[in-house]
Amino acid sequence: MEAIDLLKKLIAIPSFSKEEAALADFLQNHIESLGYEVFRKDNNLWLMSPAFELSKPTLLLNSHIDTVKPVQGWSSDPFIPIEKNGKLIGLGSNDAGASLVSLLYSFFTLSAKNQPYNLIFAATAEEEISGANGIENLLKELPNIDIAIVGEPTNMQPAIAEKGLMVLDCTTFGKAGHAARNEGENAIYKALPDIEWFKNHRFEKTSDLLGEVKMSVTMINAGTQHNVVPDRCSFVVDLRSNEYYSNQELLDEIEKSVQCEVRARSTRLNSSSIDKNHAIIQKCISMGLQPFGSPTLSDQALMPFPSLKMGAGDSARSHTANEFIFIEEIENAIQTYIELLDGLKIV
Repeated sequence: MEAIDLLKKLIAIPSFSKEEAALADFLQNHIESLGYEVFRKDNNLWLMSPAFELSKPTLLLNSHIDTVKPVQGWSSDPFIPIEKNGKLIGLGSNDAGASLVSLLYSFFTLSAKNQPYNLIFAATAEEEISGANGIENLLKELPNIDIAIVGEPTNMQPAIAEKGLMVLDCTTFGKAGHAARNEGENAIYKALPDIEWFKNHRFEKTSDLLGEVKMSVTMINAGTQHNVVPDRCSFVVDLRSNEYYSNQELLDEIEKSVQCEVRARSTRLNSSSIDKNHAIIQKCISMGLQPFGSPTLSDQALMPFPSLKMGAGDSARSHTANEFIFIEEIENAIQTYIELLDGLKIV
């Protein structure tokens, strides 16, 4: 009930990406009031288990404090938590407030005992935009991490792989002319073969967990008015990579295959995975949990060490009107985390 009460208070504090300071202040004060030392960098908070020993492996428990902005269609104020029919309704309740408080209270229980590993809990910023001042910046301050659990809504099933993301800005160039005469070189027509390539091309390596690399042309822009042949056509490609390719490898192949100019906004959000034979995954399986591959992106993409994504709630509820979490999902999450991790030898 303490975790649920905390979540209600977090929902009431707007915490959009890059605007998390007020919530970080509140959460820091709350944890410190319970007698724990809290470290902070920007709007990222972390705490470490007592008697931290560098000779032990280190497990990171991480979830994020930022939310997207509320969409249209809410039937109540998204910042006023409503408990009704076993649900807690409010912005960020499912993504990822429930996982955040579940991991925090699991940390309290686990760190109260001598474990065969060090434990770090981190509440981080800018996850929804993969921002530079979130987990990527915080990791520079932490000791070596051997494995992480990332709290995102997965119905408490372990996501042992997730797709990466790369956004491509593509441009073709032509020559302007009057549309009524046989003038110019139409940049739209030059773009069509490349757009068709992005639609039809299949990369060779397919993942059992994540499937194929997926490319989707999602935006297109060209022309200034109806009677001018456009001299420039730009389009955007959303690319979701599997664990067999780095984003840079995919970009290299794309640039060799199309005629348009291709610029990646970033190549840093790569696909991630963890060996199914890892001790923590084998423990999940022994508990009856079902490993799977996730199509959605998280801060795992920025972690250069093994990690799995597992948390309370359902990803289908994220970024929707009247977002909610079932109260019993939080109770189950805390119990599951503790059962999974108490005494576990992670390496």
